[in-house]
Amino acid sequence: MKKPLPATDPGALLAAVLEANADTANPRLKTILDSAIRHLHAFALEVDLTPDELQVGLDFLVAVGKATGPAKHEGILLADILGLATLVQLRSARNAVNAGGTEPALVGPFWRAQQPLRERGTCIASNDTPGERLRVQGRVTGLDGRPLAGARIETWQASPKGLYENQDPEQEDMNLRARFETDADGRFWFTSVRPAGYPVPIDGPCGALLAAQRRKVMRPAHLHFIVAAEGYKVLATQFFDIDDPAAHEDVVFGAVGSLLRRFEPDGEGGWRLDVELRLEPGETRLPHCPLP
Repeated sequence: MKKPLPATDPGALLAAVLEANADTANPRLKTILDSAIRHLHAFALEVDLTPDELQVGLDFLVAVGKATGPAKHEGILLADILGLATLVQLRSARNAVNAGGTEPALVGPFWRAQQPLRERGTCIASNDTPGERLRVQGRVTGLDGRPLAGARIETWQASPKGLYENQDPEQEDMNLRARFETDADGRFWFTSVRPAGYPVPIDGPCGALLAAQRRKVMRPAHLHFIVAAEGYKVLATQFFDIDDPAAHEDVVFGAVGSLLRRFEPDGEGGWRLDVELRLEPGETRLPHCPLP
């Protein structure tokens, strides 16, 4: 029979909790839980967490779940505003970036499943979408520069009003969203409108947290891309308007390094953005899609 835990020995309690996790069958899950348990106990001791504060934190997590729905994923938003999503993306792609691969960025809470497959060269903005024309030309290659034909490109963006179409009843369903396939030279191109920066949703618990921190809530204007090609790791990234006032104050810490770009005049009264998306060889696994 085991002895009762000493009432004043946090170390003994930690050891007991880790022992309870010892038989976890999945080795990776055991590693993650062991580390999470150690860090949670250390955190509680470091800040001398009170029962009331613990309850506030638990209620916050419940509220995050309740605030998730068809218009947004509050849990992803939480990981974004804490910098966790950017950290995980950058760590995961560090070898590729060091070898010349495209820098990643977080997926965010607004990617939708079943984005429409469109012909290369089409306009992804509906006829009634206001804003200045933006021509996007892209090329998908491996780290060696070899073009990747038939690669899948997912793209989505906010409107010039700073809203994604699923947030805005005035926009057509799937407006400013598309899926493309690259041609034999790894190229794709389309026309859209120049996006605007926007505040992250602040009507839920993440908004309350940002207010408590007295933080700015803006994201700079950007376009999202997810790129998948057989035999290569999936790339999730964004390209940001370097002239946006929030370009260097992204609330989710995603506007990094070479992803800050200047939208150039196209000579016809609109704008142009050229992108090269360089993929690392490896297993092709799409990230979780947060919205239907």
